[in-house]
This record gives sequence, C-alpha cells and structure tokens, in this order.
Amino acid sequence: MSTNNETKQAIAKPGDSIKVHAPGTVANLVCGFDILGLALNEPCDEMEIKIIEEPKVIIHHNDNYNLPLEPEKNVCGVALLAMMDKLDHKFGFELTVTKHIKPGSGIGSSAASAAGPVVAANKLLGNYFSNEDLVQMAMFGEKLASGVKHADNIAPCIYGGITLIRAIHPLDIISIPAPPMYVTLVHPQIEVKTSDARQILKKQVLLKDAIKQWGNIAGLVAGFIKSDYELIGRSLEDVIIEPVRSILIPGFDDVKAQSKEAGALGGGISGSGPSIFMLSKNEKEARAVEVVMKDIYEKIGIEYYTYVTTINNEGVKAIGN
Repeated sequence: MSTNNETKQAIAKPGDSIKVHAPGTVANLVCGFDILGLALNEPCDEMEIKIIEEPKVIIHHNDNYNLPLEPEKNVCGVALLAMMDKLDHKFGFELTVTKHIKPGSGIGSSAASAAGPVVAANKLLGNYFSNEDLVQMAMFGEKLASGVKHADNIAPCIYGGITLIRAIHPLDIISIPAPPMYVTLVHPQIEVKTSDARQILKKQVLLKDAIKQWGNIAGLVAGFIKSDYELIGRSLEDVIIEPVRSILIPGFDDVKAQSKEAGALGGGISGSGPSIFMLSKNEKEARAVEVVMKDIYEKIGIEYYTYVTTINNEGVKAIGN
C-alpha cells in the first residue's frame, strides 16, 4: 500500500455494489514492447462487484469462455486476492463478469479481467488505494495469464489514455498526452497465446537494431506529445518483435501495407496478436482502413471482427445500475 494511504481507512460496507466497464487495450504500440499501451473505448468487459462479509472471492461468469471460477485459477480472482492480502482479509468480494473481450485476442482481455475488479472494489472502498497500488495488484492477474508480470496493458486500462512503463522495479508509470486519433482493429478468429508469442522471441538483439528501436520509441512518444502525426507515423516501426511475431498472423503484411495506402498513420500487432491495430487522424481514414481489413480477411477465408474506435482517456469507469 502506498505511503500516502497509510492514514486512510478503507470504507467497506457489506452489500455495497458497483458496475464498471473495463476497456480493451493495445499494448506495445509497435515499437514499445512491454512499455507502451493505450486504452480503447471499444470493446470492453462488464463487471459488477459486491462487498461480502466472509473473507473470500466468489466469481460468476455470464459468458461462454468457460473460465475457471476458482479464484486462484482466475485472472480476476488472483487480482482480488492480492487486494484482500493488503486489507488483512477483513472482508471479501462477489464478482459477476460478462466478458466481451475474447481471451487470446491481443486486445488486453486478461488486463481488463485483472484491472476491472480491483478498480471497482477500490471505488467501493472510498479510493483507499492509489492507481499504482491497483496496477501492482492487477499484475498478479497478468502473471497468471502469461507467466510474466507486465503492465503495458494494465496501466492504460487503469489510468486511461496512453501510458509509458518506465520501470517495473520500482513501478514508474507516466501518462502520455496525445492528439485525437482513431483506432481501427481487426481480430482474426484465431488464438495466439501470449505465453507462446513470448517463447518465440529472440533472446538477444543486434546493437544496430536496438539503436533503431530506441529512436522509434523516443520518436513515437515525442510525436504524441507534440501532436505531430507525421512523426507518429514514421515512428510506428518495429525491427525486433514484429518480424518474428507477424508470422503467426495470416494476412498481416497485406493488412499493414494496404492500411497505410488507405490513409492510416501506421500500426501493427496489438499486444501479442492476433489482432492488428492501425492509427488514423480521422474517422474517414479509419473507416477506409476497416474496409481494407475486411477485404483481406474475406479473401483469406478467416472469420474476423473489426472495431473502429477512439482512445479511452478514463480507463475502467463506473456505469449506471
């Protein structure tokens, strides 16, 4: 628990409940592997959480993904158990989840599952914990899902907008301002597990590739801050991760090339895939990119979903009952 909360009291009233939307996220943003991410306005998961007297976590799923209900085996449950540890197990939580972000989609399904419950519970506790505390708890869920504690999806899901993870130990999260942009995504209905996508990555990289990657990351962050669309487009290049992971995604090269021809600033693999995202300056270009994506996957013959959305600057948010 952060020092600024040490004198606060967790306000817990059994029976109190809240509903939230937990947004999908795009991690890496092409060149920023494990350090950059943004939150989306669509898609999002729906969750309702209630404080209960008994110190345990009860999970209900209103979806067809057959996710485990045992808290220790569920991404939502692991995050809430981490919160209960901080609260000395004085009470528990009952959680009902309706997932709209398919697991293994590359759009931050596990991050939404991990972040949504702890943010919702924290609202019921009178915002007892800081956002940084919540990220730390939610990262236990990401570790269960992928085997690694990473925050590039968790941070934007909780903070909203675009975030930079400068460091994990100690955790250092920076919110990055950005100009208005549209995000077009295509989600081919195949699964790429994050753990599998990590295993195929090279353990060592050439210095010249590292230098080029550092330049792109710095250029992308500078482009966001300066609202320089051209710089953003030039910096959306990955010479380390994408060349390896893209072979797992049918049609990737065509989607990327033809989307840029249709007006996109650029883009690439969303998280570990299989979803692909493209950034555009306006809705007209974003819709043109969606047409390109649909055409390519219709020809390949793979079922897919597409989204045209914008950056979510709130993160997990409460919704009406």
